[in-house]
Amino acid sequence: MNLANKITLVRICMIPLVVLFLYPYPNKAMEPYGEIVAAGIFLLAAATDRLDGYVARTCNQVTRLGMLLDPLADKLLISAALIVLVESHKLPSWIAAIVIAREMLITAIRIVAARKKIALAADHWGKIKLAAQVAAVTAVILNQELAFWFGGIEFDQILMYAAAVLTVYSGYHYWKNNRKRLELHG
Repeated sequence: MNLANKITLVRICMIPLVVLFLYPYPNKAMEPYGEIVAAGIFLLAAATDRLDGYVARTCNQVTRLGMLLDPLADKLLISAALIVLVESHKLPSWIAAIVIAREMLITAIRIVAARKKIALAADHWGKIKLAAQVAAVTAVILNQELAFWFGGIEFDQILMYAAAVLTVYSGYHYWKNNRKRLELHG
């Protein structure tokens, strides 16, 4: 296993830590610190996405496994955080459902493509979508701190709505651009 894939696996291993720190602590005095730690781990995990991609490209370590694992790691990270945020009543469940459904559909498309020996890489809209999701999830995690700095404006929810719209659009764009490739190899 190459270095780029190992970095991706580290990102996957960070997901339980994000979930652990996102859950409310029994002692309310510790709760904001857990959220800050969760946000830090979440951002660090998200940053490894850039790192593994950079290593894969510059060290010529692009593999089919990496092309499958890398987006899967992103989807797992975002989905796990969304589920905990819904459970904590910090996020409406319909937003999480839209985002997770899109991610599952794109994963299904990639699985079908992989069975046909077609590697479908993420496009620029997928990268924009992921950046928006990371920003929005981080903002929701840090809701209390952001509300203080932005005068009570629900900045986190605005970011999450924007991320949901970008998620739907990027999914449609991905399907539209890859549909013919899958049909030609069918």
